Amino acid sequence: MASKGHESEHPSVTLFRRYLRLRTVHPDPDYGAAMAFLEERAHQLGLGFQNVEVAPGFVVTVLTWPGTNPKLSSLLLNSHVDVVPVFKEHWSHDPFEAFKDAEGYIYARGAQDMKCVSIQYLEAVRRLKAEGHRYPRTIHMTFMPDEEVGGHKGMELFVQRPEFRALRAGFALDEGLANPTDAFTVFYSERSPWWVRITSTGNPGHGSLFIEDTAAEKLHKAVSLILAFREKERQRLQSNPHLKLGAVTSVNLTKLEGGVAYNVVPAAMSASFDFRVAPDVDMKAFEEQLRGWCQAAGEGVTFEFAQKWTEPRVTSTDDSDPWWAAFSGVCKDMNLTLDLEIFSAATDSRFLRAAGVPALGFSPMNHTPVLLHDHDERLHEAVFLRGIDIYTRLLPALASVPALPSDN
Repeated sequence: MASKGHESEHPSVTLFRRYLRLRTVHPDPDYGAAMAFLEERAHQLGLGFQNVEVAPGFVVTVLTWPGTNPKLSSLLLNSHVDVVPVFKEHWSHDPFEAFKDAEGYIYARGAQDMKCVSIQYLEAVRRLKAEGHRYPRTIHMTFMPDEEVGGHKGMELFVQRPEFRALRAGFALDEGLANPTDAFTVFYSERSPWWVRITSTGNPGHGSLFIEDTAAEKLHKAVSLILAFREKERQRLQSNPHLKLGAVTSVNLTKLEGGVAYNVVPAAMSASFDFRVAPDVDMKAFEEQLRGWCQAAGEGVTFEFAQKWTEPRVTSTDDSDPWWAAFSGVCKDMNLTLDLEIFSAATDSRFLRAAGVPALGFSPMNHTPVLLHDHDERLHEAVFLRGIDIYTRLLPALASVPALPSDN
């Protein structure tokens, strides 16, 4: 994959690099610059433009290409504007320069997650409009804030608003992951994040004594039970080559807190865990299991949630489903190999699915290492351009799905 000089760079790549240079990085994303960029694109492409402030300073931008049949539900193309922090000392190039090396790799925060997809949507629509096409279903492109910190001031609020309902979304595409093989990964569901803090209370005293029934002893029991569950799930994943990470429940101990001095036995200690619960798990039964671990650890051991998602949804990948048939049919025609998975982390798709909109997570990047949130995040320009070609085929098929009972 050789790269030509900048003077002959593909205009879509130039636009991509321009978008990458916008510093929409946490903890203080420049959302204003992104909104101005997107408004400019809307005017240049002749698209409808709307900003929806879902919380003070948090704006969802919507670009719209009207369809020929407004009675049909729409196709929603979602992406997020914000990117995660960087540690510049670990990067080969400035992460906001969008440096392109001699081989054609573009280094930038957001190159994979997920500014590439935002521009691929826009460029696919530009091509189709330039060719004079129109399709029955309206296409909306939504650009979200706050996704990288949970989406609580982004998609979670947006799906509750009348502006979202007015879009009448029938099906959505959202972000996926790169795939280092020839295949393209498609995510049809997600695990549910449960952030749990277990607090143990017990007898305090002097650090030189054998105090009975201490907070530390009971917390240790609870931690041991949870880590034993973790090992059981890890073994289940490793022993079955057909299982992927998203199909099992993972848990990690992420925080230990408590104590005031070396020689004081504390009256309370806590441990925090990051659970990612598989979508086929009975949520009520799992919470009871969590309660049982605390009860087994002893009196005075309790838990509370910092985050608890309990509405997992699965998007159909059955050939009888019209949306999936349209999506997979294009991929088959283009000889694209698909790997179907449950996403192991969380994206804005969970809010869309919970709102009744089936969604697929798909970022068309194959032959590409997974580098989201990593140092030297990068994407080859040829892979990026191929993604535009793929969306240029997908959008007509999805926006032309015949009328469905759900459209009424």
